[in-house]
Amino acid sequence: MRLGYHTITWGGVVGDPVGVTSVKDLFYRVNGPMDRAIAEIGALGYEGVEMFDGNVVDYADRPDELNGLLQSAGVQLVGVYTGGNFIYEDILPEELSRVTRAAEVAQQFGATSLVVGGGARRASGTRDEDYQRLAAALDAVTDIAEAHGLEACYHPHLTTIVESPAELDRLLPRTRIGFCPDTAHLVAGGGDPAELIRRFPDRVRHVHLKDLQLEPFGFLPLGTGQVDFADVYAALRETGYDGWLVVELDAYDGDPRDAAAQSLTYLHKLLADSGAAVNNHLGESP
Repeated sequence: MRLGYHTITWGGVVGDPVGVTSVKDLFYRVNGPMDRAIAEIGALGYEGVEMFDGNVVDYADRPDELNGLLQSAGVQLVGVYTGGNFIYEDILPEELSRVTRAAEVAQQFGATSLVVGGGARRASGTRDEDYQRLAAALDAVTDIAEAHGLEACYHPHLTTIVESPAELDRLLPRTRIGFCPDTAHLVAGGGDPAELIRRFPDRVRHVHLKDLQLEPFGFLPLGTGQVDFADVYAALRETGYDGWLVVELDAYDGDPRDAAAQSLTYLHKLLADSGAAVNNHLGESP
């Protein structure tokens, strides 16, 4: 397993305002400096970065700039995160057009994973058919990803119709998309991430690590909250997972570099305590 970090912490996630009136243009975006984020992630010793679709699209017409940032930092682009409502028939073609654009830029910059969130909760309440609609849309996303040499994986997320283990059980058997467990979102949704990894061992394609506290609610650097990462790591080893572990801290009040360093120090200790060899490219703990 190799360690990566998401650039989200350098500004937090926003959406393009144009998306209010143009669904095809509603990309995710970090409202912060991507050059600083990539440089600091690499300097700490992470091997990969994950970015939102909008931030990668920004570099589509100036590829040498992003490639130069990645090369200088000694990291690779691991994945691109995108998403959609995916349950509304009329706008689904527009959303899939945006997903296609995300897949195009992910392929352009050498990413291996297309990470997808979504599944809207209706104001009138979730309908039974919403899970089938979401599943069908995710199969279409999987086709798009495969056409661009990418592995598609679904990320359960708070505020979507796939928060809880029961909701995940309603979705995954209906679609062939991979599973991206996010440790904090799964706990916040009432689940045990290690148990869910063991429940769907053949579906895990990508992993997001973050910690959290439930009262008061907040996302945290690894090792400072309630997630049992030792059991998560044991479950991944049991399933034979050998892909990327990407730390994704949705928000942090302090210096994002400090949070990334804290999480990497924790991961080094977790790997050492588990008897796993820390990849030589990671260097010393920060």
